Amino acid sequence: MTRRAGQAELRKVFAAFPTGVAAVAALVDGEPAGLAANSFVSVALDPPLASVCIAHTSTTWPVLRTARRLGISVLGAHQDTAGRQLSASGGDRFAALDWRATRDGAVVLREASAWFDCSIEQEIPAGDHDIVLLRIHDLGASEVSPLVFHGSTFRRLQARGVPGDCAGPAGWGGSREQRYRLGA
Repeated sequence: MTRRAGQAELRKVFAAFPTGVAAVAALVDGEPAGLAANSFVSVALDPPLASVCIAHTSTTWPVLRTARRLGISVLGAHQDTAGRQLSASGGDRFAALDWRATRDGAVVLREASAWFDCSIEQEIPAGDHDIVLLRIHDLGASEVSPLVFHGSTFRRLQARGVPGDCAGPAGWGGSREQRYRLGA
């Protein structure tokens, strides 16, 4: 069957595929800037690469792309408010969010399911989005269940952790966190 699907139909069918929700954030001119994305995926183990897709209409991406490092936080099931804030246009997206910046300016949210400290490797135009290839420099994971985006709404998996399990970059604590160090 070959027919051209409309954007509304594409959105509806893509919404049937559950994805995680990631915060993409960095310090820019000393202030946190960020957005929410549900297109964050692993790409390669050697070298360690991931990707995120960013719409050409994003007003935050032109600011974020200037940062030396980007933090990717896989939001925990309890962080649906953070997902909504980071998806909103205007206002202080980081109001009342618990975050910390790495030495290199990547911003990661505390109590996330996982976090990555990345730099931009390459940007690839793809239709009305850019595929942003990210090199992973540092990362960590916890036992906190992730937030899931499915059916155009935030959902939760069966809980298996408690908030606070993922402390973030070095020195954040968090006894249940699994931390990994990658080469620069």
